[in-house]
Amino acid sequence: MTARVATASETVACERTTISSGTPATELMERAGRVAAKEIARRFHLMLPGGVAVFTGPGNNGGDGWVVARSLAELDFPVTVIEAAPAKTEEARAAEESAGITAGSVASGTVAADAPNLGSAPVVIDALLGTGATGAPRGTIASAIEILNQARRDGAAIVALDLPSGLDATTGDHELCVHADLTLTFGVAKRGHLLAREVCGEIAVLDIGLSDEPPLNSLPELIDREWVAARIPVIPSNAHKGMRGRLAIVAGGKGMAGAAILSGRGALRSGIGLLRMAVTRENILAIHAGLPEAIVQEWPNDPAALASFAAIADAMALGPGLGNSPATRDLVERVLLAWKGPVVVDADALNVFAGDAESLATLLRGRPAVITPHPAELGRLLGRDTSDVMANRFEIGADFARNSGAVVLLKGSPTVIFSPMGERYVSAAGTAALATGGSGDVLTGIVGTLLAQMVTLPHESDDALEATGAPDTPGGRSVAEAAAVAAFVHGRAAELCGPVRGAALEDILLALQEAWNEPDAPTAPGTIACIPAVP
Repeated sequence: MTARVATASETVACERTTISSGTPATELMERAGRVAAKEIARRFHLMLPGGVAVFTGPGNNGGDGWVVARSLAELDFPVTVIEAAPAKTEEARAAEESAGITAGSVASGTVAADAPNLGSAPVVIDALLGTGATGAPRGTIASAIEILNQARRDGAAIVALDLPSGLDATTGDHELCVHADLTLTFGVAKRGHLLAREVCGEIAVLDIGLSDEPPLNSLPELIDREWVAARIPVIPSNAHKGMRGRLAIVAGGKGMAGAAILSGRGALRSGIGLLRMAVTRENILAIHAGLPEAIVQEWPNDPAALASFAAIADAMALGPGLGNSPATRDLVERVLLAWKGPVVVDADALNVFAGDAESLATLLRGRPAVITPHPAELGRLLGRDTSDVMANRFEIGADFARNSGAVVLLKGSPTVIFSPMGERYVSAAGTAALATGGSGDVLTGIVGTLLAQMVTLPHESDDALEATGAPDTPGGRSVAEAAAVAAFVHGRAAELCGPVRGAALEDILLALQEAWNEPDAPTAPGTIACIPAVP
């Protein structure tokens, strides 16, 4: 089952569609609470005999908490419920009545005297505020959030139901907010989870049986390790370098040999079989030293040289360290006019088209293509402010993708990939270790490798794609999936490096081997997708 990413309003719409299809709202709440309780028992079975405290709020998130409390009590675990505000919705009141548990209350920043003893419960559940909550928490809800955060500082494991209370499900904004170790979200991942992973801990998307029809099936797909592993091309044991793909990279302007080297190393660490580099003349020796595996030449400056350079390529990458100048634009245009195969365009090869997106779109049409801008680069290309790109990161690449036939990989946290056919993929993988010069150059090499291996070369999924009618043509699904796999593996390598401070691009490059070959973790029953906690 595919995990999807939704705003608060999209989440409500998915639930309403399910309800209108015949599933009562109380049944959805029951499913959510029971699947959450099952997951909590699975993960914390050794801690739960010491007690679990459930903090409930006034809405349906509080109702989910009451179902969890009842379900854990039925498993004979000691359960305390602290009611931060009385249940107000019909479904929440029904859940409270069916629980049969006497609740305490919250007052003045402490658990009130009438509450059952919170004690030192090793597991504390946040069911205060749900998807529909907006704005800063107030009153007893704010007090309860402070209590939960103090419990975490004291060593308790904090489990948030649907999302940490105080976190905006759509924007990721948060002031006073629960800091969870685990977030169990229902049906879909929320944008806010991915924009503020640092307060969510590990995120598990749980299946509550939402109807797989609009709007659910039109939402962006959340890609995780399982999704990626199913799409990584297998390199046979008898493969020769041609079977592993051939990539040509045009990069490395004056003083920028490092960008070219990083993109080449990203390709080599991703399994490319043959690497050819074209750089400015003064960088040739540096590339030979930094990339002894590569065939190196000067930038091709005439049709014969261009034809020779492209002759051995299955895919091409343009941009890292080219420099932003009229001469660079001329080079990029000549290369794109001469080479009609798969291409990834990044960095200065995008910057030279600032405010002139249509010219770039014209050059990219009719081929498998990916552009990999960060928000400022996409803003320059489209003539929009970076803040506008950031605020609309889940939608802003769609028009260019449709108009150009190219896949747009908008880098960031999260990374969003836009297909010309309207699909959107979201990768939450990554850490701030990627927020350093040269990180995008590594990604360019990874994308170029996957274009060669997944789009140009025959691969095992060809027959399956044809059988299902899924397009495998220029701008087709395999191109977007190649970009999505690259984004995830790039981000996962950063996560494998651990804490950000002290991690350099060298560490991320070395971690790529583990990221590509990480064994699949078995998905627990009822779980659609998992996102690890930020290191």
